[in-house]
Amino acid sequence: LDTAGVLGRSYALGEMAQRLETTIGEAADETALASALRAFRRQEMVRIIWRDLTRLATLDETLEDLSALADVCVDGALAKLYDWMCDTSGVPRSADGEPQRMVVLGMGKLGARELNLSSDIDLIFAFAENGQTDGRRSIPNEQFFTRLGQKLAKALNSQTVDGFVFRVDLRLRPFGDSGPLAVSFDFMENYYQSQAREWERYAMIKARVVAGDREAGRELMAMLRPFVYRRYIDFSVIKSLRDMKRLINADLYRKGMDANIKLGPGGIREIEFIGQAFQLVRGGRDPDLQVRPIQTVLRRLAEKGLIPQPDAEEMIAAYRFLRDVENRLQAWRDEQTQRLPEDDEGRTRLALSMGYDDWPALKGALDKHRSRVQRHFEALFAETDEQHEPDSPLARLWRGEAREKGVEILVGAGYAQPEAVLELIGQFRQNRALRAMGERGRERLDQLMPGVLETAGAAEAPRAVLERVLTILEAVAGRTAYLDLMVENPSIVDQVVRLCGASPWFSAQIARQPLLLDDLVDPRELYAPRDRNTLRADLTELLRGVEEGDLEQEMERLRQFASTNRRRVAAADVAGVIPLMVVSDYLTDIAQVVLEQAVRLAWRDLAAKHGSPGGIEDERTGFAIIGYGKLGGIELGYGSDLDLVFVHGAAEQGGMTDGARPIYNEVFFARLGQRVVHILTTRTPAGILYEADMRLRPNGNAGALVPSIESFDHYEHNEAWTWEHQALIRARFIAGDPVVAARFEAIRRDVLCQPRDVDALRAEVRDMREKMRTSLDKTSDEVFDLKQGRGGITDIEFMVQFCVLRWAHRYPDLVEWTDNIRLLDTLAKHQLLEGKAAGQLSNMYRVLRAAYHRNALRDELGFIPPSELLEERRLVAEMWREMMESGAGD
Repeated sequence: LDTAGVLGRSYALGEMAQRLETTIGEAADETALASALRAFRRQEMVRIIWRDLTRLATLDETLEDLSALADVCVDGALAKLYDWMCDTSGVPRSADGEPQRMVVLGMGKLGARELNLSSDIDLIFAFAENGQTDGRRSIPNEQFFTRLGQKLAKALNSQTVDGFVFRVDLRLRPFGDSGPLAVSFDFMENYYQSQAREWERYAMIKARVVAGDREAGRELMAMLRPFVYRRYIDFSVIKSLRDMKRLINADLYRKGMDANIKLGPGGIREIEFIGQAFQLVRGGRDPDLQVRPIQTVLRRLAEKGLIPQPDAEEMIAAYRFLRDVENRLQAWRDEQTQRLPEDDEGRTRLALSMGYDDWPALKGALDKHRSRVQRHFEALFAETDEQHEPDSPLARLWRGEAREKGVEILVGAGYAQPEAVLELIGQFRQNRALRAMGERGRERLDQLMPGVLETAGAAEAPRAVLERVLTILEAVAGRTAYLDLMVENPSIVDQVVRLCGASPWFSAQIARQPLLLDDLVDPRELYAPRDRNTLRADLTELLRGVEEGDLEQEMERLRQFASTNRRRVAAADVAGVIPLMVVSDYLTDIAQVVLEQAVRLAWRDLAAKHGSPGGIEDERTGFAIIGYGKLGGIELGYGSDLDLVFVHGAAEQGGMTDGARPIYNEVFFARLGQRVVHILTTRTPAGILYEADMRLRPNGNAGALVPSIESFDHYEHNEAWTWEHQALIRARFIAGDPVVAARFEAIRRDVLCQPRDVDALRAEVRDMREKMRTSLDKTSDEVFDLKQGRGGITDIEFMVQFCVLRWAHRYPDLVEWTDNIRLLDTLAKHQLLEGKAAGQLSNMYRVLRAAYHRNALRDELGFIPPSELLEERRLVAEMWREMMESGAGD
């Protein structure tokens, strides 16, 4: 064996496959192939075991070598057998005539590249499409690949005079032993979408294409990924894994096998369960967790703060120790066992092979590792504490067993309108969505509802809060995973009640997108809005799991991202963690990051088709988004539209794109703008991203969607109305090409800093305000319009804009900012308003905006009773008269 010196060194990449090819290359039939494979296996196992026992190889190398041995044996045997079958039966082809090859999935330890010394290999055989072979006696593809799978299993598994290669287990395929041996991709997809059981998700985590058609295998794995990794945080898996472990434990104790280091307490399986539980729960939202080796999984969980670093280190150490023990057990007589020896000789042999002087020393180290694993496992999979006994009054009320005492029970729980609440509960129980629930869903709802009734009863407005929470439960009734999520995390119900009590906006958002319930798992995350750089990183990470070019899924992820982060802001807002002005900053940052990504996606798809616009160099786009209004002024609210203007920096006439299908530059940019609007406004299952208002562009709806920066310059200097210059004060570059952005900023500054006739300016601003008031003010005897009413928000905004246009030619720093508060601060700095007027306007602006903001959170219109904020409104109206009507201070 060691004539090539292989015992003392690691193999180079691909070396094992080359050695196999040398061994089986001359095999001319199945008998010769079987003999050559077994000779190769014996030779390689001697090398692997020697290097493992002498510590020349690390555990990781041993597991990798064993997995590589299985891979090359399966792949090499398959290639030979496929060619021989094609010679006799023809090449299997799809309906379109494309040749078909088998895809072999390795499951379990083989899939994770963690094979042990005497392990089975779990395989699934698949092929891309049904069809026929092209031989003289054509047979269906399924028949061809079934025979091929049988031959492959026999070549590896059969016990001959030369032994075996690997024991092959094919029971993990769809429908197990009763299912077809080889199945088409369509069959696989339909099975996993409609028939597969929860444990099959667990098994599929480690699935890997180990042999056959690698390209088709990648397509199959992409097809199966949504089955394994759900888009939402899926806590249903906790109960499933808990139940699975309970069955394993019962089987072990029944057989007296608690000394099993794989399946017993604190064994290898418990470590795998811990890691894979997190993968199944969170892997759909975090592609970093979609990996196979358990040590890698545990390290990433620690890096992400999902488990403490010391816990991860303890479990990795225990895993390595237990896998070493497992390999030592199996190296003796090539036995497939994970049981600790019971005889003195076996115990001593194991201890010495592990580097310990005797059995007690090894047993002490083993017990230490297993006790740590068991502690971590029990902490994760402990049964949820039931806060409400099945016979509690609220539980019996929910089940309809205490109707005669319903009013008394509800009053005791804090409900001031018990009859109305009883009717509400009755209507909810009769809801169509609840009647359609399966047995498991009803069981989980029965566990959940007593806590919901109790928590809502403690709210400030119990009936209203309960109604909002029931709206959410109705929306998720058909998706048991969300009920599991709330049962497994009772704190989520507390958060839902708290947020629904603060604003019906929350219940409407969550009912529309139940995926957002995931955000309530960790309140530290919920009440911590992200800054702009973190938002960019989060969005990049979220989109990383989407196949590039899948715009539909990318648009869904954008909506998920925006909703999640708006919810964080709103939660921090109602909890009083952040002040109003910071709320607007965060909401504006979310929109800006989304717009940056929308430009990237739109550009990617359009440039792939037509190339880049001519005259645009250095990987620039030549395209910019300018935000106006609340977006430009950094004052976005929760439901704000985005006022947008697009401009481009390419030559206006004659330029063409440089791709295979060239088009004029102006056509390219028009389509680019349309795609950005499409990404923002198209309604998907997650709703729309933002409403976009494009009417502030030059010439409004009659103008080009994406004018050139030069035509924008000409329009603003020669054709724009005063009200358009007022709008320009709040305009700000948001996303796109920084060179175009710099040109826009220069134009804006030049336009806004022009000297103006003060009387004419005042008249135009005042006249425009009165036109707006006439058409938009909804003030009446019953309500005051916070935005358009006399002495309201818009009056302050118009006064600020008048002052900027009036004095910017003398004080250019007035055009540095786009938000009203900092504009007022700048006016105060230069003492351009009498006395403390600037500070007073700033304070009143904050008060009025806060009232408007509170209404938005309550899903109410921007009105207040006429008796509220009288002094603030009076002062604003008085300042308006002095500044805009009498001309005081000129």
